[in-house]
Amino acid sequence: MSRIGKLPVKLADKTKATVSGRQVSFEGPKGKMVVQLPAKGVKVTVAGGEVRVEREDESREARSLHGLTRTLLANAAKGVSTGFERRLDIRGVGFRAEVKGKTINMSLGYSHPVVFNLPEGVTAEVDKAARTEDGLPTLGLTLRSADKEALGAAAVKIRALRPPEPYKGKGIKYSTEKIRRKEGKTGTA
Repeated sequence: MSRIGKLPVKLADKTKATVSGRQVSFEGPKGKMVVQLPAKGVKVTVAGGEVRVEREDESREARSLHGLTRTLLANAAKGVSTGFERRLDIRGVGFRAEVKGKTINMSLGYSHPVVFNLPEGVTAEVDKAARTEDGLPTLGLTLRSADKEALGAAAVKIRALRPPEPYKGKGIKYSTEKIRRKEGKTGTA
C-alpha cells in the first residue's frame, strides 16, 4: 500500500469535489480545477468532506499511479481553497520589473526590454520597495495561482530570462535559492 496514496485528501470548508467518469472537478474560493485521472489503475471516491484514492488492482501500473494521483488531487484541492505562491528575486543594478495586466515588463540589463506574458490563471505582483543584499538592489516578484503546475512552469520561464551568475549574484533567482558564489580574479601587486 502506498504511504501517500492511502491518506485521504481533506477538503476545506468552502471547497467541493465531484467525480464524473475519469475527471475530478474541484471548486473553491480561488477558482475551479479539473484533474484528469489515468485511463486505468485507480478509483476515486468523494464522501464526508474528503477524497479517497484506491487501487483497482495490484498491478505495477496501479501501484505507481496510486500516490501520484493522490498528490495531484491534493494539490488541486489546496489550489482552489488557498492557492499557491512563488517568490522570485530580481537582483542587479538597473534591473526593474513592472506588471501591466497579463504581462510583466522587465529591464534585465539587455539592450532591449523583456516582455513576459503570464499564462492563464497566474497573477504577478512586484514589491514596490527594493532592498539591498550584498550591495545589489533586489526587487521581489510574487507569482500566485491555483494551479501548482502552471505556477512552477511560469517561475522557471521567468528565471531562465536571466539566470543568476556566480560572481556577483546578478539575475533572477527563487527567494529560497542559494547561489554558490565564485571568488573571481585576484590582481597581483
